[in-house]
Amino acid sequence: MTEIDHLALAHREGLPDALRILLQDYPRETWQAHPNFGGLVAFWLDRHLMFRRLDAMLTDAVQQALDRNNDPQNFARNLSRFGGMLLEQLHGHHMIEDQHYFPLLVQKEPKLERGFDILDRDHHALDPLLTDFATAANGAITGALAGKGPDAIAPLEREMARLSRLLDRHLQDEEELVVPVILKFGPSGLDG
Repeated sequence: MTEIDHLALAHREGLPDALRILLQDYPRETWQAHPNFGGLVAFWLDRHLMFRRLDAMLTDAVQQALDRNNDPQNFARNLSRFGGMLLEQLHGHHMIEDQHYFPLLVQKEPKLERGFDILDRDHHALDPLLTDFATAANGAITGALAGKGPDAIAPLEREMARLSRLLDRHLQDEEELVVPVILKFGPSGLDG
């Protein structure tokens, strides 16, 4: 396996230690007590928490539908609402990161440029998964409303499992790269 494959979102189990160097000075358990935690860092982590909660909510809804423990109309309505929210918010979040924050963070910590390139590649790797999720969700909605039951929802369960695993890996790696830089320089240090 080449180094590029090793660092691809689908294959890695974390960022290399060389890219987590600031995490030694700013360990996760100290973030909330840091004077630069409020504002941007808290907002960033809240967005990630929202993505994780939406993912968990959707995963639970899919399992409930597979077990026939919820009303198909309610399932379809909630999947449409919360699945759409997850897709829309992730796309917007990634666009802002790629176009605005990642370039600023690289200016502050050029030695971490490779890490931000990896995160940018993650966004591109997640795009087809989000498309597959949307396709499977639409099929599950149509199938649930047509009374097709678990057979129509099973493809969504597979897509949710794939997306959940890779999204969590990406969010954790992003937090471990981004948050220490912002804590080091402060949000006002990102003015360019």
